[in-house]
Amino acid sequence: MAEFWQQVVAGLASGGIYASLALAVVLIYRSTGVINFAQGEMATFATYLALTFMNHGFSFWPAFWLTLACAFVGGVAIERVVIRPVENRPVLTVVIVTIGLLILINGLTSWIWGGAVRKFPSPFSTRPIHVAGVAFSIQDIGIIGVCLTAVVVLGLFFRFTKLGLALRAAALNPGASRLVGVRVSWMLALGWGLAAALGAVSGMMVAPVVFLDPNMMQGILLYALAAAVLGGIDSPLGAVVGGLTLGVLLNLLGTYVSTLGGEMRLVAGLAVILAVLIVRPAGLLGKTAVRRV
Repeated sequence: MAEFWQQVVAGLASGGIYASLALAVVLIYRSTGVINFAQGEMATFATYLALTFMNHGFSFWPAFWLTLACAFVGGVAIERVVIRPVENRPVLTVVIVTIGLLILINGLTSWIWGGAVRKFPSPFSTRPIHVAGVAFSIQDIGIIGVCLTAVVVLGLFFRFTKLGLALRAAALNPGASRLVGVRVSWMLALGWGLAAALGAVSGMMVAPVVFLDPNMMQGILLYALAAAVLGGIDSPLGAVVGGLTLGVLLNLLGTYVSTLGGEMRLVAGLAVILAVLIVRPAGLLGKTAVRRV
């Protein structure tokens, strides 16, 4: 039983990372109707920026906040320069643009920092703490706390601030929002900025665990997509629930089902996407679209 609870906590740590990146995916999907396949590469680039700041004398937390600011500005810039010119084009066009962004940012990351695997410092100790005879890693608990705090703060922003309400309105009904004076195009840019900042949180939390390289977030993005599909691709709350559920589920399967350890976790992630799309396409908390004939 002790091992079970240890794996649950470790799964929640992984799930918190998946949840924050899944929420970033959902934010952009709700505002543009497409999935940003470059979300993971944007997070990786931001994590390399954080490492650069730390190599120039910043401690972890000042570098963390400076990276979030840079990621936010970068997300807004990408929406203004790259996405805005094609926002009224067919969905496939925008998808191809995000795939192009993935390739471009990955190449740029490798060109600037090289392809070598690097160690990324953790703000949390790996020392275990013992609760009721079960050993929990301080790092796992810290990762859960940071990721969920970011998600909660964003949720409060959307619910209780004028800007957050305007962003929600612009995503749900752009036409009506324009009629009441909401600058929809800038709300979309704000959404990209927030999504980029959330992705940066994911990157900086996962890098100490898996080490840093230009392809670090590609597997994590797959899990985040699975989490978003599981919870509901149009549901921010569903992204959080899906991420935490998926993290725990994959960790337990990897521990108790020998064939699903290591790289087979990716197969399990794909299986989750396939199963949810077949059984409940809207996800656990997503809304099923109803059309009148």
